[in-house]
Amino acid sequence: MAYLSRLLQRTTISSCGVQEGFLGSFRSYSVIASKEQNVLKYEDKDVRAEADNFLLDDEIPKLRRELDAAKESFLKIPEALKTMPKMNPKGIYVNKNLRLDNIQVYGFDYDYTLAHYSANLQSLIYDLAKEHMVNELRYPEICMKFKYDPTFPIRGLYYDKLKGCLMKLDFFGSIESDGCYFGRRKLSRKEIHDTYGTRHIGRDQARGLVGLMDFFCFSEACLIADIVQHFVDAKLEFDACYIYEDVNRAIQHVHRSGLVHRGILFDPHRYLVKNGQILRFLRMLREKGKKLFLLTNSPFHFVDGGMRFMLEDSLGCRDSWRELFDVVIAKANKPSFYTSDHPFRCYDTENDTLAFTKVDAFLPDKVHYHGSLKAFLQITKWHGPEVIYFGDHLFSDLRGPSKAGWRTAAIIHELENEIHIQNADSYRFEQAKFHIMQEFLGRLHATVANNERTEAYKSLLEELNEERQKARNIMKSMFNRSFGATFLIDTGQESAFAYNIHQYADVYTSKPENFLFYSPEAWLHVPFDIKIMPHHLKVPSSLFRTN
Repeated sequence: MAYLSRLLQRTTISSCGVQEGFLGSFRSYSVIASKEQNVLKYEDKDVRAEADNFLLDDEIPKLRRELDAAKESFLKIPEALKTMPKMNPKGIYVNKNLRLDNIQVYGFDYDYTLAHYSANLQSLIYDLAKEHMVNELRYPEICMKFKYDPTFPIRGLYYDKLKGCLMKLDFFGSIESDGCYFGRRKLSRKEIHDTYGTRHIGRDQARGLVGLMDFFCFSEACLIADIVQHFVDAKLEFDACYIYEDVNRAIQHVHRSGLVHRGILFDPHRYLVKNGQILRFLRMLREKGKKLFLLTNSPFHFVDGGMRFMLEDSLGCRDSWRELFDVVIAKANKPSFYTSDHPFRCYDTENDTLAFTKVDAFLPDKVHYHGSLKAFLQITKWHGPEVIYFGDHLFSDLRGPSKAGWRTAAIIHELENEIHIQNADSYRFEQAKFHIMQEFLGRLHATVANNERTEAYKSLLEELNEERQKARNIMKSMFNRSFGATFLIDTGQESAFAYNIHQYADVYTSKPENFLFYSPEAWLHVPFDIKIMPHHLKVPSSLFRTN
């Protein structure tokens, strides 16, 4: 009643002031209005305070009742989840519309694109790199005891060469609050703020970051973190940039020297996965009249040994994998292949030598080394959107072709497993709980001003934050205990890695042979209802709403 009385009082004063203004002089109205407004100014303050208290007293219990009802409905969610569609782990996901009937030329990288490797490969690369750092770069002998930890790294992390932090960024370039490590120790939010001032990485700070984007980055990220941790534990001074440069140099050495290649071919059963499906896919393309080329940084003898092993159970005894391709290019030196003017050299596979004659045509029975995109286009006349290139490295493999006008397909092996996790009812259950807590928190913050937080408000806020964090931690642990999902950060937003896929890949999938499930004449369209990444399906909080 007091609230209504004040409203009536305010109306009466206002109407009297207006009548005075119309009947008398403007000056007279102005003086009266000014006085009345000063009175109203203080009365409105009391009215608003009383109204806010009235709303606060009513809204908090209302939110509490709705939250309790939502918790009751949690028990029914598994049944509700069964009605939601599931994403295909072997699907092709589309960032830009693609008509396969327009594609006449298919190009492929080798490592982690045509060749599938077992998890043992990361340990091999890690061990060879640490040995090089100890034996050649004079790192402490104790580093030889380091072991690769497959539970620690994910793809798409960034290393800060200035501060030594290994971090996961979100779609907009901010540090994930639960995904920043100095060595093997996770930094708290306060430590992140003390180190960077803010979680958002500005342009100047971004210059010191290097992205770890290809499939070999797992061993690289783990070795960087282990060495930083050793220097911290030993209380030795170090420059974070030097550690990155040395680890990266060691990783490059084990590839360029052929150490890792010899290790794989020495025991292919341990490192390579046989795959008859890729042969089916390549043969299907040939039968449809498509042109095929192989463009890889690996040397020919390594590619040849790997292809023979992977396809030996599927190829006939007289067949050769090279007959599947119109052009074979090895040691291409991507990404400079896309910007340089290097000429092609014809490679003698029997004598392991390079010819000195000019290459002005690609013959099916020949292997070529080096070269450039400019020379490739001049010789083949394969231009623009009629070409699609498959690769696993977003920068080395796909950025150059994308800028050259080719269509691009990213091969992301982790995608299959992550979609399996996202499809699981246990994950969707936690995701739905997370979303409803987010919704309640938004309503709570919108209702209550900072200076009017009661004990009931604080209790509800604490409970909501606790439930949200619990759901977030459970979802993260389903993917990777240190950094969570490759494509998502812990708040459910897309990661920086997802942003790069969106930028440089027209389509993405877990393996090239997934294209066998689609017609070569198919039209691949971007889903109309996606926000960023088309393979994400978010559980709506509406599942928890009650009447």
